[in-house]
Amino acid sequence: MALRQAQGERWAIEPPVTQPQQDIAALAKGGRTNILGFVLRLLARLPFLFIAGRLYGPDIVGRFALAVVVLEFAALVCTLGLKRGLAQALTTTDRPHAHVVWDAMAVAFVASIAASAILFAFPQAMYPNSELYGAERFLVLAVIAVAWSDISLAALAYRLNVKATVTARAVVEPWTISIAAWALYYVSARDGLILAYVASMVAALAASLIPFIKSYGLPRGWKPELRPLFALARRNAPLAGADTIEWATRNVDRFILGLMFAPAVVGIYYMAQQVASLPQKLKTSFDPVLAPVITQSLKDNDRAAVARQIRQVGFWIIAAQGALALAGSIPGEAVMGVVGPQFVAGTAALAFLLIAEVLASPGAVSETGLVYVARHRNLMISIGVLVFQVALSFALILAMRAVNWPIAYQAAGVAVALMVALACGSLVKAWFLSRLLGASVNPLRWPLVWAALAAIVVGWGFTRLPHEYEWVELVIGVPVIVAVYGFVLWKWAFHNEDRALFRKMPKAEATASA
Repeated sequence: MALRQAQGERWAIEPPVTQPQQDIAALAKGGRTNILGFVLRLLARLPFLFIAGRLYGPDIVGRFALAVVVLEFAALVCTLGLKRGLAQALTTTDRPHAHVVWDAMAVAFVASIAASAILFAFPQAMYPNSELYGAERFLVLAVIAVAWSDISLAALAYRLNVKATVTARAVVEPWTISIAAWALYYVSARDGLILAYVASMVAALAASLIPFIKSYGLPRGWKPELRPLFALARRNAPLAGADTIEWATRNVDRFILGLMFAPAVVGIYYMAQQVASLPQKLKTSFDPVLAPVITQSLKDNDRAAVARQIRQVGFWIIAAQGALALAGSIPGEAVMGVVGPQFVAGTAALAFLLIAEVLASPGAVSETGLVYVARHRNLMISIGVLVFQVALSFALILAMRAVNWPIAYQAAGVAVALMVALACGSLVKAWFLSRLLGASVNPLRWPLVWAALAAIVVGWGFTRLPHEYEWVELVIGVPVIVAVYGFVLWKWAFHNEDRALFRKMPKAEATASA
């Protein structure tokens, strides 16, 4: 009786949890899990960069980078937009969810077999600027592993199981490729990276399928039918296009370099790209959490809620990406020097790539909403951004080549083109989504600028140290840069709902669940 009376007093003092609070709580819970996964992925990716740079060198890394960019493109096409489209398909269907997800797996399987056969028959597509050697042709075996892993993790994310994504993408995949790259170097210094990549994709697939089958089970009473499968693929064509264009925007620069420069140049740029891709992975780690919340709000015809969710997640992502960009670009030479002394030439490219990721965030988060409310027009915008990026990349390279600028400067031209194109695309997409929703989706706040300026001043002081103290930039300088940046944000930028990301459960939600 006393317990019930105490609970009644709590209900009288604290109101029931509202829907916006529930949305923020769901996003914060998934965000905490994904940030943990991002940290784990960061810790696991660093050994791979060190091993690949120090053991294999820029030439072999460059060949590997070109092959992987083609393979990942093929795998992305084979998912047919279901990485994001599966959430909507499951929300609106009356069929058993197990049947829907196995439909998606069947479509991806057929597409993957076709893509693998084409690449196996024409491996020059993966190695456009060098001869084919050893086991390089067998890299195509990873296509189906990548596609199936992506779809199974998307299906699990619909049920808010982001732990599986963290395990597969942040633990199993990066640690497998790091350990395998080190071990296989002593077996074959030429094929070790490629074999390690295949091993990591297979391991990630196993880590994805096990929880997927536990959650959805085997497809009892399910029979694949060609007409519904192709209809599913056609409905998701705009989503597939949006995913493909977004991926191409981040990777076409590597392919352009492969056409214009030797593999060693591609290898140096690839290492800078891998370091800079860490902020981008932080954004994509939120997609599985944000997509189900947005689709539910759209189903309820609550567009104001969609705008609120995008603003909230957008701010979280930009705040975190800003810290990573500052920590990686200010001591850029020291960061690239850790990978290997040959890779220091990629410092300028690293700085532009990191800035590009921050500028891209508002548009990237806005696209999560656009693919559901204006998928065809979003696709047209993305295509325009990609065409502009490719044209500007070639223009900058050829212009710098005409005036005999160094190769490192020419290679950084594609990073500059990416930065400019992503900034333009981000402005257009955020503005367009705001018009469609009738509410602002702008996540930017002035304290972000103040925090960045404070961090730049502190970081600049560390870069003035003598060269023999370069290690101080990394060991002491990077934590201090992040700490100063974080302090300014926490003090002047974070509101109460922002701090939900760092609380296990909002107070109102805790009361409701008591």
